[in-house]
Amino acid sequence: MSMVLDLSGKVVLVTGASQGIGEQIARTFHHAGAAVVLNHPGIDRTQQDAEKIAEELEGNRSGTTLVIAADIAQADQVIQMMGAVRDRFGGLDFLVNNAAIIRDRSIAKMSEQEWQQVIDVDLTGVFHCCKHALPILRDGGAVVSTASIAGLMGFYGQCNYAAAKAGVAAMMRVLSREVARRGIRVNAIAPGVIETAMAQTIPLEVRASMLQQIPLGRFGKADEIAQVVLFLCSPMASYITGQTIEINGGWRG
Repeated sequence: MSMVLDLSGKVVLVTGASQGIGEQIARTFHHAGAAVVLNHPGIDRTQQDAEKIAEELEGNRSGTTLVIAADIAQADQVIQMMGAVRDRFGGLDFLVNNAAIIRDRSIAKMSEQEWQQVIDVDLTGVFHCCKHALPILRDGGAVVSTASIAGLMGFYGQCNYAAAKAGVAAMMRVLSREVARRGIRVNAIAPGVIETAMAQTIPLEVRASMLQQIPLGRFGKADEIAQVVLFLCSPMASYITGQTIEINGGWRG
């Protein structure tokens, strides 16, 4: 038996939507009927990539996408982004905090800049987006933020990333309590290793070691993450809030 989630008339903002998991989340929500705001940081090819995705989605349903360049580490840019969403769509139903960067290095060798860059985007950026989305987030909506298995297990060389992702999960627990009176549900997801461009930077020997620890014997797919995010934003998850959902093939089972 198949089940179709219909999010027609809803609006979702996905940060870091120009590639990888963010791109797949945007596509999945659009396929479910939602209008999609694709955020990207405006560096390298992210503008072209986001516009290409939007063009494809517009071919299926016109007037249902908006591409916005904004560095979420900068509060003023996030404020402008939320204003643009309000002007275009009148408000927001779902916020998906997906954007993240990595700057892996052992604590002994990590520079203060490498520490701060990751904290600014992966943790403070989520704070900015949550804070400034609240005025336009409709009652009964949902927030889903991407934490990570790294924040639960503490992988070598990822003190900045792990600290940020653990902080995201904690932030979502707090926010879930603060907005519950508005019927807004707030959750985090903690993916394991997912087959994306970021995962390709993991050394082969490390990947092999990780695979040995995963009962399902493989890394995850972006679509498998997107489906969980869709579920958490849907009426099917109407009594789930303040949780961190692990998606890791049984790694921590």
